[in-house]
Amino acid sequence: MSTTATDAAAPPNFPQRMGHPSPLWMLFMTEFWERFAFYGIRWALVLYIVAQFHGGDPSGEAPANRTYGAYLALVYASAIFGGYIADRVLGYQRSILLGAVVMSAGLFLIAWPESHIFELGLATIICGNGLFKPNISTMVGKLYGVGDGRRDAGFTIFYMGINLGGFLSPILTGILAEQIFGTSVMPAYKMVFIASGVGMLISLLWFWFGRAQLEGIGRPPEGGASRARVLYVLVGVLAAIPVMYGLLAMGAGTLAWVLGIMFVGLCALLLVEGVREGAVQRDKTIAMLIIFAFNVLFWMFFEQAGSSFTFLADKIVNREFGDWTFPNAWFQSVNSLAIIALAPIIAVIWVWMGKRNVEPSIPRKFGLGLIFNGLAFLLLMFALSSLVSDAGKIPFWTLFMVYVIQSVGELCLSPIGLSMVTKLAPLRLVGFGMGGWFLSTGIGNNLSGIFAGHVSGEGGMTVESALGGYTFGFWALVGAGVLLFLVGPLINRLMHGVR
Repeated sequence: MSTTATDAAAPPNFPQRMGHPSPLWMLFMTEFWERFAFYGIRWALVLYIVAQFHGGDPSGEAPANRTYGAYLALVYASAIFGGYIADRVLGYQRSILLGAVVMSAGLFLIAWPESHIFELGLATIICGNGLFKPNISTMVGKLYGVGDGRRDAGFTIFYMGINLGGFLSPILTGILAEQIFGTSVMPAYKMVFIASGVGMLISLLWFWFGRAQLEGIGRPPEGGASRARVLYVLVGVLAAIPVMYGLLAMGAGTLAWVLGIMFVGLCALLLVEGVREGAVQRDKTIAMLIIFAFNVLFWMFFEQAGSSFTFLADKIVNREFGDWTFPNAWFQSVNSLAIIALAPIIAVIWVWMGKRNVEPSIPRKFGLGLIFNGLAFLLLMFALSSLVSDAGKIPFWTLFMVYVIQSVGELCLSPIGLSMVTKLAPLRLVGFGMGGWFLSTGIGNNLSGIFAGHVSGEGGMTVESALGGYTFGFWALVGAGVLLFLVGPLINRLMHGVR
């Protein structure tokens, strides 16, 4: 029997800490530092591309948005291969370690102010993240037995680790860039990227020294303990970096077709495996893939946070408080702060509703996520149509609350999605199924860059262009959320009792 199957059937009898297996907290901190690195550069990328490679011209906003969207898309799409490598070749522990090494190298590369090296660094981050991201999430699920009711709560705690890193990193990197090594007029973006690289190295060391707690979970599959396999995968990763570089260069429109073909292929492979395991698993796989499709739409609009919302904050939001200006970078911390504050409340609400048999099903939680995301765009519609000042600015609180409202939607959807995959994916391909979750997120992120490019237009963002784009976002999200509520009972039947 493979390690994967064993882990899924009977996790070790771990020591318990705060009601959960103790390795959860090691994985929590490993992910904290990885997310510190990831979110540390998130606020700076589009601003850096416009400033460094377009001379600060607003016409650079649209290509910067598309580059950002393509980068995020490939970050998540690469998780397919990382999940498969962990399932079949390296095991989860080695995949995470190798991914952390490669990501660190990429983060230091993008600090070099030359466009080709910058894009090569992005490609390197993409390849490393593909090995890291799906596999650490999968290992959280392996800490719990199949019927363990604490699984959703465990993923919610893990999700708080993600957001704690996401909260602190924009604040720290913003201070480094705009107060210590640069100014708000000329930020030192190089220090943002270097600090993020250091954070990734800490994540690597944290997992290296903490992995003994896992008691064998995530070790190489049967017959796969050879160190030569690590070398072979490393060679494959090095060969994949120029491929990712080429995909970045081809543009977001062409990339959308490539990702679509990948998604169809992934669905086919998961369905074949589901059919092989029987009718019940086939139905569960179909239900999971339907949810993946709605996940695309959620992230297409949610990820405006790192693209069009950044330009909105820079040009149209009033950030002045007397003599002090709220740093643009700090808006990226609002989402994470809201998650940290609201995650325990949402988790308690789910438990309270569950005890009374009124907890929403997984599809309807996703529907709520889409609707809350849509309500955030409704607030922007109101601000851009009714609250614009004579100076062409909207109030600070509106964008702040957009991030908060979106965070409620994210809590209804994202941690539940991670847990859902570990419950619905075919047993032998849980890592691959997690890769599918991240691919659907990646497709949404690529579309987010294309959409953000339209919001900015050819000459840079205006109140009119933002209002038109965000109105479309509202109707698309709310319409999809209502549809998911209506078809929820059908998807529930396909899940065969999975909650």
